[in-house]
Amino acid sequence: MNGLSQMRELISSFTRLKEEEWQQFSKVLLQKSFPKGSYLCKEGQVEHYIFFLVSGATRNYFLKDGKEFTVDFQFEGDLVTAYYSFITRRPSMIAIQAVADIEAILIPYQLLQDFYQQSHSGERIGRLIAEFQYKKRLEREMDLLSITAEDRYRQLMDRNPELVRNTSVKHLSTYLGIQPESLSRIRKLYSGN
Repeated sequence: MNGLSQMRELISSFTRLKEEEWQQFSKVLLQKSFPKGSYLCKEGQVEHYIFFLVSGATRNYFLKDGKEFTVDFQFEGDLVTAYYSFITRRPSMIAIQAVADIEAILIPYQLLQDFYQQSHSGERIGRLIAEFQYKKRLEREMDLLSITAEDRYRQLMDRNPELVRNTSVKHLSTYLGIQPESLSRIRKLYSGN
């Protein structure tokens, strides 16, 4: 399945677009590759795109007192953006970095706004994407407060084991909200299963 087909399948999970609406929407999309280590958005930069990951993975992080805190990982099939910056047009408080080579489809901000104006389905997609982003954030916050670090690690392993194995202890431990030593212990336990 090519990237546009994958994206159409995702959009269809939000709402059904008529063929002419899909054609109108898809003609504004851009495709781009990002090598591992590159940035889709840097802290302090205004976010101009929503990225659909055809392949690869990203991590979202912020700096505090010179220390990086990973707040999210995104994988193939996910929508990625510094959403607060995207909707407010203010500088991003997070950076989005490729942790693997990426193939992505980009939805430019202004073209998305134009699509919202021209299509009732466009407005619906925008609202449903906002609801989806809110739901993801709430689930992440609830996970941090209600499930163990071991269970959070297991969930991440279930989603993308290869990437988790190849991601630094530093990045994973800040994402899981634990010290690197605790993550090393969890990894050892998990590898024994």
